[in-house]
Amino acid sequence: MSLVDVSERAAQLPDAWRSVVLGEVGTAAVKVLRMDGRELEEEVHATAEVLVVADGALELELGGEELTVGAGELCLIPAGTRHAVRAGSRGTLLIVEVGEGE
Repeated sequence: MSLVDVSERAAQLPDAWRSVVLGEVGTAAVKVLRMDGRELEEEVHATAEVLVVADGALELELGGEELTVGAGELCLIPAGTRHAVRAGSRGTLLIVEVGEGE
């Protein structure tokens, strides 16, 4: 596989908050998306996921607590944990997740 410029791939996406799969590692998908400042509704997944901020910042509400994930930082969200994106999240986000039910 060749190198991928994740910030460039995110910038090319037609819509913010719509991820594209960059590759797979075992049963996990590695996705990238562009954050544009909008907040997103709360969600919960049956499997854990990892959120990695490549550039910018991700404003999260995680299990009732507010936190900021900055560039170069990651946040592990355990399975079954409610989380929501707060307003002000901007930049490039990588998501590593195993498909639910796998």
